[in-house]
Amino acid sequence: MKTIEVAAAIIEHNGTFFITQRAEGEFAGMWEFPGGKTEPEESPEQTIVREIREELSTGISVDRYVTTVEYDYPAFHLRMHCFLCSLPDDEHPRLNVHSAARWVTPDEASALNFLPADYDIVSSLHTLIRNSRS
Repeated sequence: MKTIEVAAAIIEHNGTFFITQRAEGEFAGMWEFPGGKTEPEESPEQTIVREIREELSTGISVDRYVTTVEYDYPAFHLRMHCFLCSLPDDEHPRLNVHSAARWVTPDEASALNFLPADYDIVSSLHTLIRNSRS
């Protein structure tokens, strides 16, 4: 089975997280943490910076590594490197490829329809907030 390497930005601000909704394809309408496929010779951190610029027209600070999620979809194996990130105060995301975006609390996120690989991250959002304040 083919493995696809991606990086995801868990963007936090004041106890809320920025999520995006897929506009097209098999998973259209489902929520996810923004990010994308890693290019050859590119680190996951570089992937986040490039993908957020492409998808949201904004810069991003990659603050720390959180986890790597491994998930088997029917057609491929996903390896998703996840990073806690923040947006610069003076920049606001603009949707270039997604149909919607929201800032959500961990409780709000747990009620939404996320991509299967993202559910482990959703279930750990309360812990991420506690750890970021320690």
